Amino acid sequence: MSVDWQFLLAIAAMAAASYGCRLAGYLLMGYVPITPRVEAALKAIPLGVMIGIVMPTVLRGGLPEWLGLAVVFAVMKWTGKDVVAALAGAAAVALCRWLAG
Repeated sequence: MSVDWQFLLAIAAMAAASYGCRLAGYLLMGYVPITPRVEAALKAIPLGVMIGIVMPTVLRGGLPEWLGLAVVFAVMKWTGKDVVAALAGAAAVALCRWLAG
């Protein structure tokens, strides 16, 4: 088995860029006063990221993806826990695909 050095270099570069962004954000936020508006923006970031990840799949997908999205909304409303809702949605999609399979 041979090692693809370009692949390993790409992974290392992406890891360094990711770490650099996190470190820069941490260091720069030390100079930003946390006002209620900034706090609200920071709290909205995870939701924006999740929507950006999930919606293209849902829009291209079929019934399992739409059902999974509905399960996520229902479980989130019921429990208020985003990790539980995400796991329930993924389980719903997997179950639908398994039943259709």
